Amino acid sequence: MNFFEIVNSHLGSLTKSEQALFDYVIKNMDSIKNQNIREVAASTYVSTATFLRFVKKIGFSGFSEFMTVIKFTVLNNRDNSQKELPFTVSQSDYREEYLKNVSESVRVLSPEKIHEITGRLAEHPQVYFFAKGVSKYATDYIYYLYTMAGFKVECPRDRALRSMKADQVGEGDLVFFLTYDGQDSEFLQMINKFIESGGKPFIISITEPDNNTIQNLSDINLYIFADDVSVNKTEISSRISTIAVMELILYQYIEDYGGRDFNFVKHQTLDSDR
Repeated sequence: MNFFEIVNSHLGSLTKSEQALFDYVIKNMDSIKNQNIREVAASTYVSTATFLRFVKKIGFSGFSEFMTVIKFTVLNNRDNSQKELPFTVSQSDYREEYLKNVSESVRVLSPEKIHEITGRLAEHPQVYFFAKGVSKYATDYIYYLYTMAGFKVECPRDRALRSMKADQVGEGDLVFFLTYDGQDSEFLQMINKFIESGGKPFIISITEPDNNTIQNLSDINLYIFADDVSVNKTEISSRISTIAVMELILYQYIEDYGGRDFNFVKHQTLDSDR
């Protein structure tokens, strides 16, 4: 069985330290799949007893079952990534994989991280969205949502404008990097510049679930799942999970602070376009 199918129903009960262990496992599946419990525990700076309690809390009978499922999940993901075309599988298969990616991206969201982000948004900082490629077009919609909610948002679209806006970022600002590739050189240069300036903003990144540099330099990292898809040598992998995560942050903000900031009404049905 897939790792995420087992753990999904247990994620809501994790403590902050257990969430950190879960994050480590997700981002390092390939490297830990052949380690023993002492090695994994040492890598996460906890005792073997603590790690075993964590393993049982997320739905496994013991470390042996946990590691067996990790190996299966890594192998299954690797097999999927080797498919040359996105539609070489049956329609029901790719639909299921698409839905699983979105579902898993939502289910692994840490409530503590989301509330920390909404708490930052409640201070009404200057908000910056940095994205490029396909993510840039998904961010257009996200920019619209947050602007309509009353936030001060900048979303520079080209490299020259991103560079100019990056120079304006200061301490207390909220910066989102919406990039599946956690090694993007342009964004890494921006983050390093923020750090060197001494007026570092609060950085939130949304990246793929591996151990990448951007997530390690962020104050909060949220990870999403998506299959790599290219057409005519152009990457068009789905950004629906990114949109879903950013929508959920906004909806949580509305729940937490909407009564204070604006009158929000949730309709049961969608109004027709006007």
